[in-house]
Order: sequence, then structure tokens, then C-alpha cells
Amino acid sequence: MKPYGKQLNLKKKVSYESKKNSEKISIINFKLIHQILDTINISLLVLIFTSFFLSFNSQRKWSNTYKNLSKTRAINNNLIDFISKIEEFYISELESINTYRKTKPEDLIYLDRLPEKKESLFEKNLSSYIEGFSDSKYQRGY
Repeated sequence: MKPYGKQLNLKKKVSYESKKNSEKISIINFKLIHQILDTINISLLVLIFTSFFLSFNSQRKWSNTYKNLSKTRAINNNLIDFISKIEEFYISELESINTYRKTKPEDLIYLDRLPEKKESLFEKNLSSYIEGFSDSKYQRGY
């Protein structure tokens, strides 16, 4: 020991074997650190690919949902058009009711009822045969 001021400087003598052991330990430590880093890198890659496929699947589902919503919106727009046309028709009908005059009994024309002829089924068939022969509907062959 050499005193230097108030401090003591200790020189440590390291043997050759202890240097070898420390190199072995440092090599083992490096290998262990590399294995840990490789494992972390691989797990990060797996996590990235998994999240990529999950997001891709979610995007596909959202695209299908958006397509269905677009179809529903188009159908609703068509229904709104039909409803507006129906409302327009009913409004015109309601307006036309006010233009027509309500009838009174004096405005009506009464007709006498004609008596109905009652013919039997045999007379109807016989008369149709007679008319058919007179119109040459039923002709005789040669």
C-alpha cells in the first residue's frame, strides 16, 4: 500500500485463472443476454403479426357492416320516396274532396226498374242452337 494523501491506493493482483473465469462468465452473460433479446424480438414479431391479422379481420367485418348499412340506407331512401309520393297522392285526394259538391236528393235521377225475363235453361240452349244454325255457325258437311 502506498499512501497518497489521505487515501490508500490498493493494487490488486489478478491471477491468470481468475481472468479466464471472468472471460467465461462474460461470454456466458453475453450468450444469455443475446438469447433474452432474441426471445423478446421473436415475441414482438409474433405480437405484431397477430395484431395485424386481427386488425385485418376487424377491417373486413367493418367493411361488410358498412356495405349492409349502405344497402339499408338505399332501401330507406326508396321508401322515403314512395312515402312522399303516397302523401302527395292523399293530399291531392283531400284537396279534390273540397272541389266536389255533395249531392242532394233533388240532384239524383231515378230510373224505373225494368222487369227481368226469367228463361229456363232448356229455352236458352234451344235458342242458342237456333241462332247458331241461322248464323251458319253449325254447318253440315258434304
